[in-house]
Formats: sequence, C-alpha cells, structure tokens
Amino acid sequence: MFSSVVVLSFSTVQTQIGVLVLPGSAEPVLQSPPATGFIIAMWVSAKPSISNISSLSFNSHQKPFRILPHISLPCDLSQSSQTTQVYCGVRELRGRIDAIKNTHKITEAMKLVAAARVRRAQEAVINGRPFSETLVEMLYHINEQLQLEDIDVPLTNVRPIKKVALVVITGDRGLCGNFNNLVIKKAETRLSELKNLGLDYTVISVGKKGNSYFRRRDNIPVDRFIEGGSFPTVKEAQAIADDVFSLFVSEEVDKVELVYTKFMSLVKSDPVIHTLLPLSPRGVVCDVNGNCVDAMEDEFFRLTTKEGKFFVERDSVRAKMELSPLMQFEQDPIQILDAMMPLYLNSQILKALQESLASELASRMNAMSNATDNAVELKKTLSIAYNRGRQAKITSELLEIVAGAEALTQLD
Repeated sequence: MFSSVVVLSFSTVQTQIGVLVLPGSAEPVLQSPPATGFIIAMWVSAKPSISNISSLSFNSHQKPFRILPHISLPCDLSQSSQTTQVYCGVRELRGRIDAIKNTHKITEAMKLVAAARVRRAQEAVINGRPFSETLVEMLYHINEQLQLEDIDVPLTNVRPIKKVALVVITGDRGLCGNFNNLVIKKAETRLSELKNLGLDYTVISVGKKGNSYFRRRDNIPVDRFIEGGSFPTVKEAQAIADDVFSLFVSEEVDKVELVYTKFMSLVKSDPVIHTLLPLSPRGVVCDVNGNCVDAMEDEFFRLTTKEGKFFVERDSVRAKMELSPLMQFEQDPIQILDAMMPLYLNSQILKALQESLASELASRMNAMSNATDNAVELKKTLSIAYNRGRQAKITSELLEIVAGAEALTQLD
C-alpha cells in the first residue's frame, strides 16, 4: 500500500501556504514552505511514516532531489591562504555588497583629501629643513667657541641629569595606520630606559591621540596637555617652546627631548628622538653617575638635505661646520647666542610639528589606499558569491517545477 506526501507552496506578496499530508493521516498539516517561490512537489513511496520533514525526498525518474527546510544562515566569510570562501544568504550578500560600496566611497574620498594635504605638508618640511639645520650648525659652532670663555649661557649649561622632559608629538585623528602607535611605543621605550637609569621624567603631550593615551596612564607624570592644530603654526610652536624654556631654565628638568615621527618619504616615516636642550654634542649629557642618557637612536646629528634635494642620510658622527678663523662678530657672541636660542627652539619644534603632520597625512593616505583596494577586492569576491547564489537558487526552483510537473503527469 502506497502512502503519499504532497508538498504545495504558493508564494505571493502577502501569502505563503504550505500543505503537508503525512502517511496515515487524514487531515492535512500546515507547514511553512521550504523556500519562497512557486513550488509544486509530490512524493510517492511505500516507506513507513516519518516525523522529520527534512528527511523527505522526491523520487523522480528524471531528477531526484531532497526537500530541505529553509534555514537562514548568517554571513560567514572565511579566508584561507589561497582563496576566500563566502557562506551567506543572497539577501545578506546584497546587504554586505551595498555596505562595502559605501565604505569604498568614504575611503576613496579620505585618500584624495590626504593626498592633497600631504603635498602641502611635504613642501613645508622640505623648505624648512635647510634653515633649521644651518641654524643648528651655527649655534654649535658659536657654543664651542664660548666653551673656552667663562660665560654662563642657561640653555647650553650641561649639568648632572636628574629629570628628563619628553615632548611627545602625536596626531589628532585616527585612520592613519600605526602612525600614533609607533610614536607612543617609542615614548614608552624611552621612559622605560630612563626608569632603568634611575631618573625622573615628565611628559609634555602634543596631539589628541597622545593626550587620550597618557590621561589613562596614571603612572606617567604629565606636565601639560597641548591640543594640536590642523596645520602647524609659529604660534603653536611658540607655546610649546615657552613651556620647555621655563622648565629648563628653572631647573625643574635637566634635559628636554622631542619624540616625533621623522618624514622620510610618502611611503616611509620613522619615530625618532631629538635632543632639544641643552645644546651640546652628543654623549656629553650625562646623569649624576656619569652615564650617558642620550638615546641610542638620537637623530639630532642627521643631515636630511643634499644640494637642495629631498634626501635622507643617517650619519653616526655629526659633520662639524668649519668657520674661517678670520670671521669676526660685530656683536658679542653671547648676545648673538642669546638672540638665536629662542629662534632655535621655535624652529626645531615647528620642524618637528611639520614632519609629524606630513608623516600622519602620508600614513593616512597609504592606509586609505590599502582600505580602498581591499574594499574593491572584497566587493568582487562577494559579487561572485552573490551571482553564484542567485544562479543556484534559480536552477533549484526550475528543477522543482519540472519535477513537480513530471509527477503530476505520471498521476494523470
């Protein structure tokens, strides 16, 4: 004796009806349809009664297939070493593709904005470097001449180091790769070195990202938080220089260091440590025990321009400027040095701010470029999966219709 199961599914805009007649049952049982669409299927078999609808199958002479319940699976994108596989419903795929398109527009716009701004920042860095480096060379020469005389210059006094101030320059915004993390990590490493030397330290934080980080670190003393601007100005550099000057002259700190990101090129930048005060040759600044407290990566003596071209070269020993012994100063050298020291502080801090901004914009441009490329690649992968899903769904519906029609023909 044959038992019969008939599965009917009619899908309209407002109604979905499923009718299931189980073997040995006189009354039909309403059941949700396996999938949306117009499906007619009939199963004829002499098998005993079953309770699990997912195990029902339609046996046709042409195309046997299984009637599976509709299960909405969440999106799952798994990426192996060679290919990217997407496990997701068609509707979810469509939503993800739309979201990635919007993200692609945002990252592309941010990339273009950063590219436009980094050109201006790069020009400011290149134009300012020759002046600041020549000024430093001149100050070193004058300072060396004054070492032979009994003259007291506050900003050049080398005294035993008990406390060091770190001026940490970070960015104001994110979405720039690991730019801020590298600067903060550099500062943390330097603070650990000072702690191991038994020296006290304080931090002057410049930039919102650095301010947010150091405010959450109660174990790191911070002298002042300074908000950065959209573009470095002389006024902003003057505010930092005044704070540094007051700390050093009042002997609250014995050494001041700049921690910022050195702009190498549009694709490379490195966090560096720059000895700002006192103005003295590297290796002379020592702690109370006579140990050198200069950072091993101190970039103070690097020359970064050659013949007016943008070029970076790392030198282990600073090349001294040799002035003619016949050179005469119209004013007293101490007056010249006193007049040039404020200019030195402002120019060095402004240079660090400009290089940090150029590095941030270059890092953001590269990060947004990578994000844009990843969005294009992911959109392509999801589009392929979406088209395959639509094709499989349409093929399945056609097979169900053909098989149902074949079954009805055999009954007639």
